Amino acid sequence: GGCVALIPMLSSASSAPEANAAAPAKPAGALDLSPDSSKVEWTGSKVTGKHDGSFKKFTGWIGLPGDKPEEATIHVDIDVASLKTDNDKLEGHLKSDDFFAIDKFPTATFTSTEIKAGGEKGATHTITGNLKLRGVEKSVSFPATVKVDAKEVTAKAEFAINRKDFGIAYEGKKDDLIRDEVVIKLDIKAERPAK
Repeated sequence: GGCVALIPMLSSASSAPEANAAAPAKPAGALDLSPDSSKVEWTGSKVTGKHDGSFKKFTGWIGLPGDKPEEATIHVDIDVASLKTDNDKLEGHLKSDDFFAIDKFPTATFTSTEIKAGGEKGATHTITGNLKLRGVEKSVSFPATVKVDAKEVTAKAEFAINRKDFGIAYEGKKDDLIRDEVVIKLDIKAERPAK
């Protein structure tokens, strides 16, 4: 049977590092995002307190065909190994298989699929997109304050994701359990070229 020949191919393909073939093509005239002007931060909590951290390395772009935020597309590639936090021991643990498994999943990506006007908590917009973290891709939606003017595009958002949705199931110590919700804070700024 012809089916048998396919099996070795499938098993070898699944162990290959994740390919970024699904990343959308950067549109002409897209504005670059970088850690020079933007920030990707997070807060993880447990019973006894919380830890703040950030990702120091990421690249991305905002595609903006017109002047309306609703027409924009945002794409960010995060180097997960660039994770920084307020505790060196914790940092090492977060990079391990218990959490982000950086050796297997070095990149996290976010690509917006829709930006619509209006959002909760006084936000100007609601951004929906695909977040790929630890090899799991899910659609997430969150309120954001997006501004477009002649000089720059800015987007700020603070929202929670459930880490277990992305396969981060480590519970923590019995008397100091880690919360499932992780707060993500985005502060994105991209300069527009002078016309």
